[in-house]
Amino acid sequence: MVRRLFWNGWILGWLVVFGVQAADAAEIRWMKYEEGLARANSDHKKIFLNFHAEWCGYCTKMNKETFTNPALIAYMNEHFIPIKVDSDKEPQLAQRYRVQGLPTSWFLTDKGEQIANQPGFIPADHLLNMLKYVSTDSYKTLSFKEFLKKK
Repeated sequence: MVRRLFWNGWILGWLVVFGVQAADAAEIRWMKYEEGLARANSDHKKIFLNFHAEWCGYCTKMNKETFTNPALIAYMNEHFIPIKVDSDKEPQLAQRYRVQGLPTSWFLTDKGEQIANQPGFIPADHLLNMLKYVSTDSYKTLSFKEFLKKK
């Protein structure tokens, strides 16, 4: 009986550990702007910066369709520091990044320097290609179209 309780407890413990890890990987680990800039600098990772607002229909669509894609989530969390900014709550940041419409996504270096931006809704497969293009530094030598052909 004691042995059975031990094994049941041991198995349950491992299920909890792996369950927490799986849940953690199931969503993008968004950060606030200042915290994300500091982390990108210390971790030497590029930044994915997403501007959104609660009232924005395409932002909601991106949250539901793009930012829930498992392959995109895994790649984003491994290769980027993801930052989400509500443009209504932080209009000075939206102005600094010349946000004209929502959603708007920026790619930044680990030092916060601007690489490129993409306004509007981005489907998951397209955003994943964009993330790979930026994270591999392919943007320095290839157009995005050339990168997609080589892929």
